[in-house]
Amino acid sequence: MTKVALIGTGPCGLSFLRSLHQAQSKGENIPEVVAFEKQESWGGLWNYTWRTGSDQYGDPIHNSMYRYLWSNGPKECLEFADYSFDEHFKKPIPSFPPRAVLQDYILGRAENSNVKKYVKFNTTVTSVADNGNGFDITYRNKKDDQTKTESFDKLVVATGHFSVPYIPEYEGMNSFPGRIMHSHDFRDAEEFRDKNVVVLGSSYSAEDVALQCHKYGAKTVTIGYRNNPMGFNWPEGMKEVHYMDKIDGNKAVFKDGTVQEMDALILCTGYLHHFPFLPEDLKLKTHNRLYPPNLYKGVVWQNNQNLFYLGMQDQFHTFNMFDAQAWYVRDIIMNKITLPSADELAKDIDNWVKKEEALEDAYQMIDFQTDYCVDLCSAVDYPKIDFELIRKHFYDWEHHKEENILTYRDKSFSSPVTGTTGPSHHTTWLDAMDDSMSTYLDTK
Repeated sequence: MTKVALIGTGPCGLSFLRSLHQAQSKGENIPEVVAFEKQESWGGLWNYTWRTGSDQYGDPIHNSMYRYLWSNGPKECLEFADYSFDEHFKKPIPSFPPRAVLQDYILGRAENSNVKKYVKFNTTVTSVADNGNGFDITYRNKKDDQTKTESFDKLVVATGHFSVPYIPEYEGMNSFPGRIMHSHDFRDAEEFRDKNVVVLGSSYSAEDVALQCHKYGAKTVTIGYRNNPMGFNWPEGMKEVHYMDKIDGNKAVFKDGTVQEMDALILCTGYLHHFPFLPEDLKLKTHNRLYPPNLYKGVVWQNNQNLFYLGMQDQFHTFNMFDAQAWYVRDIIMNKITLPSADELAKDIDNWVKKEEALEDAYQMIDFQTDYCVDLCSAVDYPKIDFELIRKHFYDWEHHKEENILTYRDKSFSSPVTGTTGPSHHTTWLDAMDDSMSTYLDTK
């Protein structure tokens, strides 16, 4: 029997375990699988912790979640085809849930899959060696500090790429008298009430952290972008300026001449693809992009087809894309999909990469990733889901953000699985200070 190692049980790892559960429920013989999870519970980034820096065992904290985080995209666009929100919550719920609601949904499907028996929790993979036929994997139980090595035929890496922060250096940081942090360590916007906050970045984390600080009472929020501004119609008290040049005392000095008093600097400068347990020849090296190189169909390592990566793309699509990837990898491992020749494989990768490099705006990026999901699903038995509706929803979502960055989370969307339209939330996002699941689900 084929023996598979899975590293990580966040959404991607759970998608892979779910794919095995589905195959088994259809009477198929599935491979032996061992899942390694360094946290004490599954869910990956969706687990919130007050901790920053290191955990109680000295390992770096994986989580980047913060209090009051709400989904920044419609839940309908990430819905599982085989486990709808209606099924989980027993009723329709609004389209932009807070973190705890999404975590409950993700873990609900996992609990229903009877796959926890495959997972070694509090276990860190320390090294992987290619043995010619598969991999020798060394792992450490963090609780008893015991190390073991075990051999596997296949390896699925589902460790995510939003947990190891990229932290740049700017002149004046050492002498700045205020607070400097990366968004990885951001936990509560209340900390910045009545403060002048500077946020560096121009992607989703910069957008949301800046809005959180505004919502919870920051005096001013100044967003510094490096290349292209987000360009939204920011409310009073927020502005977007070009590229911080240096810090002078308690002032941020920007390339466009702006000088801003600053009590806190939050670096939303992105994350690194980081795989310290892998040897160099197996290590994915890429920036955050929609189609990383050297991955056939975005998942198969080109130079060793016993190695698979899940969820390493920049993302519009998330949970159902991870499912599509997981089903595809499962079917390769179970010999239901035959990989092409090395030349054909290289051509396919090159074709997707060239398409990605030609993309010019968010709408083309949505099309690209939707087409990618449809391509994967066409080869596997993933249940029916309306990706064309999801594409349309993403378009509308982009328009809503352009119209009003403070109200786009108040909109409603229809499910690509059940057709149900999410009801309006009882409180607008800007006024909803309580992000608890009980309050959110207490629909009037």
